[in-house]
Amino acid sequence: MRYEGMVFRPPSEADSFILQATIGCSHNGCTFCGMYKDKKFRVRTLEEIQTDIRLAKLYYGDVKKVFLADGDALAMPTEELIQVLSILYKTFPGLRHVGIYAGPRSILNKGVADLTRLKENGLTIAYLGVETGDPELLAEVNKGVNDKEMVAAGRAVVQSGLKLSVTVILGLAGRDRERSKRHAEETARIINLINPHYLAALVLMLEPNTVLYRKMQSGKFALPEAHEILEELRVMVANLEVENCIFRSNHASNYLALRGTLSQDKAGLLRLIDSILKNGDWQLLRPDYLRGL
Repeated sequence: MRYEGMVFRPPSEADSFILQATIGCSHNGCTFCGMYKDKKFRVRTLEEIQTDIRLAKLYYGDVKKVFLADGDALAMPTEELIQVLSILYKTFPGLRHVGIYAGPRSILNKGVADLTRLKENGLTIAYLGVETGDPELLAEVNKGVNDKEMVAAGRAVVQSGLKLSVTVILGLAGRDRERSKRHAEETARIINLINPHYLAALVLMLEPNTVLYRKMQSGKFALPEAHEILEELRVMVANLEVENCIFRSNHASNYLALRGTLSQDKAGLLRLIDSILKNGDWQLLRPDYLRGL
């Protein structure tokens, strides 16, 4: 397939045909993210996209899952996205799933009405990076929206009927215990307000081409250690009050792989975390050399 630069996708889209509807990220300003620094954002032409879909048909046959890249493909005009969805479903009769990365500002720009239209035309799930619910930290990492806007964006996706998968990042507050606790509590707060269908907790890992990495190099930021990440995770899970939300911390960056449905499995998840923290069973954690982005 024809791809421009590095291509990224959520872990759950591992078996999807990745279609670059846009190049780069429309925001591309988050201090912790280095994924799209080598690209200038643009929406690809319908002709380019159609060519890639035809190639995918030749290579893969009847595709069942598609993921629309790059970092914020939802920024594409609604009518053009609907055209792409129409072509996909006509080309692949067995298609049952189309996912998309969705920036919070792009979600707000679309609104519930346009999101509902996209759902009606075959979009099935949106992936939203919430990262933190702490208003101060959200501004520091330059996410582009405040906490109230983030909640509004998440709720708009849920109200449209699309599935919503949210990611948060443990460790963004550094090693300051008070800030870490606030980050965990505030993140749980806005996740409760959004009540997404899926929630994934990742652990901060820094790349050299990021603002936060340079801050760490200058001594103004320190990455938390494994036990501090686990303590932060414990606070967040303890404060989550969501229903029928599939929770995972099995990304390659995580020290501890957890899985369950909240709130049904909340007590069991907390018991496991507490057992490791109390007994110091650090051998149960993924070692740093096996962690990755």
